[in-house]
Amino acid sequence: MNQRADRGQATRRHIIEAATRLFAEAGYETVSIETILQACGISRGALYHHFAGKEAVFTAVLEAVEERIAARLVSAASGAADPVAALRAGCAAWLDLADEDPVVRRVVLTEAPGVIGWQAWRALDERYTLGLIRSALAAASAAGRMRAESVEVSAHVLLAALAEVALLIARSPGDATLMRNGREVVDRFLDSLFAPSAPPRPDGR
Repeated sequence: MNQRADRGQATRRHIIEAATRLFAEAGYETVSIETILQACGISRGALYHHFAGKEAVFTAVLEAVEERIAARLVSAASGAADPVAALRAGCAAWLDLADEDPVVRRVVLTEAPGVIGWQAWRALDERYTLGLIRSALAAASAAGRMRAESVEVSAHVLLAALAEVALLIARSPGDATLMRNGREVVDRFLDSLFAPSAPPRPDGR
């Protein structure tokens, strides 16, 4: 039974990996179930055992990409010296992905809102990204850099701002001027959220 479950999970991962490549290269409308089957080398029954249809395959692809994005943001922020620097690093990494990663540009930023709907897209983004932003802001609040009561609203506003800037960048990848302006605007917005760091006390506390 365990071997059967492992094979099933391997088949599901194989479908998601193949569909990710296809959706990123050709777009959701162009890719058919038959195209996915041919790329995977599996039967229609095997695909429908795991997914109800093409939209379900796309949703699974989208969730897998969102998980990868979250891991990238956490990695980018992990070496930062303080919570505010960690948040800046995570925001910069997100904009880099919008500019450099064709899967993120096509699947997450271009195709997803139209395929699964704006509300579902934002809900998925909130599930994977909002928590990271909220945690970073809460850590900044604990360090005395912002008011605790501002954390929740600020997290939602920052999430929306990052999504809009990323959408602009995704429409013109490789545009160095747009990328620089996007980074500057996000940095200025972050500056507006945080109080300056308190100077060290003479007694070192």
